[in-house]
Amino acid sequence: MTIQFMEPLNRAWGRMKAALFQPFDLHKWFVVGFNAFLVALMDGNHGSGGGRISKDGNFGAFIHFPREAWLWLQAHPFWATAIIFGIVVAIAVVVVLTWVSSRGVFMFLDNVAHDRAEIAKPWREYQKEGNSLFVWRLLFGLVTFAVIGGILVLFFVWGAAIYDRGWGWDEPVLLIVGLGLAVLAVVLVLSYVVLFLKDFVAALMYKNRISCVAAWRLFLDLFKKYPMHFLGYGLLIFLLMILFVIAVIFAGFGTCCIGFIVLAIPYISTVVTLPVWYTYRAFSLEFVAQFGPEYDVFPKPAAETAAAPAAPAV
Repeated sequence: MTIQFMEPLNRAWGRMKAALFQPFDLHKWFVVGFNAFLVALMDGNHGSGGGRISKDGNFGAFIHFPREAWLWLQAHPFWATAIIFGIVVAIAVVVVLTWVSSRGVFMFLDNVAHDRAEIAKPWREYQKEGNSLFVWRLLFGLVTFAVIGGILVLFFVWGAAIYDRGWGWDEPVLLIVGLGLAVLAVVLVLSYVVLFLKDFVAALMYKNRISCVAAWRLFLDLFKKYPMHFLGYGLLIFLLMILFVIAVIFAGFGTCCIGFIVLAIPYISTVVTLPVWYTYRAFSLEFVAQFGPEYDVFPKPAAETAAAPAAPAV
């Protein structure tokens, strides 16, 4: 079996052009774009900043920040209550968005697979699969939070203990480098899990009308046979996203920053960049379809169905 990367991408590009430009239908763009917008509700880019480490106590203040924050909250009960309330509200919003996004995954997938623009029908039809995906994503989010939180707790506990007993100039650097490597390894693994979930596991749920756990079993059986192909797929997606970001930057400056303003509007930005997201969704489906008809979610052409031999009469 020959597994290709660029050929499925070319086929996905052709599907996108046929669906969105042949002919161009603005209503279809807004409907399918809305489905893509729902999928992206829980996606985002997060940046991080850095701080200075010196011998004047800046690192000491940083490493003891959790303890100082806890003491401050105890001294300011009103603000402590307000912060807890804000956290509860934020958690509730995240849960709701995760549920809507999980249903949107199958809405967008159905529209791409069948080249149509519908909202209500796939929302109702794939309710069971969407809810299963939602539960899995919710539990996965809790595990992710626990893992990242555990790493940070170890960092602050060990860092404070080392700092309090006195250390050399190189120990803060080693501590931060160790934390960075640990977080990088965890983020890499989690990123692949999220990628496989959205691109392949959801497709198997859609095709076979099964739960998320059952779809993971099917995908992991396939992954064990072709691990490098799927890891290479993730690398290709990463490179394509870099090219997309570069293109957006050039387009933004090329339009005197008007493009940046348009892309800052959540739903409109998804509609404007719909060809990218449509191609990406179709690419994942075309890629996994190479592994056999049991992984192909696209409906067979009518001519091919008609040419199939009829079952013998009994």
